[in-house]
Amino acid sequence: MTPFPRLSTVILPVRRWQEGGRDQWSRAEELGFHTAYTYDHLSWRSFRDKPWFGAVPTLTAAAVSTERMRLGTLVTSPNFRHPVPLAKDLIALDDISGGRITLGIGAGGDGFDATAMGQEAWTAKERADRFGEFVPLLDRLLSEPTTSHAGRYYSAEATRNIPGCVQRPRIRFAVAATGPRGMRLAARHGQAWVSTGDPKLFATGTHEQCLDAVGGQVARLAEACRAEGRDVDELDKVLLTGFTTETPVRSLEAFVDFAGSYAAVGITEIVLHWPVPDSLFDYDMAVFEEIATAVLSG
Repeated sequence: MTPFPRLSTVILPVRRWQEGGRDQWSRAEELGFHTAYTYDHLSWRSFRDKPWFGAVPTLTAAAVSTERMRLGTLVTSPNFRHPVPLAKDLIALDDISGGRITLGIGAGGDGFDATAMGQEAWTAKERADRFGEFVPLLDRLLSEPTTSHAGRYYSAEATRNIPGCVQRPRIRFAVAATGPRGMRLAARHGQAWVSTGDPKLFATGTHEQCLDAVGGQVARLAEACRAEGRDVDELDKVLLTGFTTETPVRSLEAFVDFAGSYAAVGITEIVLHWPVPDSLFDYDMAVFEEIATAVLSG
């Protein structure tokens, strides 16, 4: 029988810590979520003119407000990050959390982050090129006490990262990718792989089409792993929900059916957005908690 996927959540950094922000993370641990992630953006879509807090300080606060639950980004990208200072932040965050950090990492998109630092938005190829250098360098920075690198996009000159991560040889990478270059990075550097499905199906795709698309992505990931001499079963396969026409949070029964169907095509972890009123994730909190309570207690 196919194992039921683990259940995680992503908590958007939209609430002041003293006005309900802390309570969300504490409640996520009480409910038993495997991991609570947050977005690593400067702003995002409909929240551009609303409160939005930084990912690393938010996760630091979450780390000292929880004890068992894993924490992470979903996802960090090169859009406004440089591997050298990011590695230092991540080592500190891993230390504060006692080794509970997962770095969800992706190539980034063309949203607000892409131009916030004054640059022109990169093309898809430029994002892939930078990502192809960003991930291996970050891997080295988090694994080696001293790192030097002179690349096309990023440099590090005898950068010290002592004492390194609590997790060895470094924190876990969950690489978000659907294209061949990103899949190769996931196969080479990832402990997990992340998908939001096929973007071509976000607006109109049926459940069956979305399921087939993710199944195809898992198959391509397996091919990339074979090319790298790895078994695809070594990687967790993470599905971040909320970006298709599927509505798994409408009821417990709908979620169980949804999760079971994705487990059958290889997904091992499903991530639900913590409800946010008046947003894309305006779910019924009672149903959300019912799903968490039923799945995580069973």
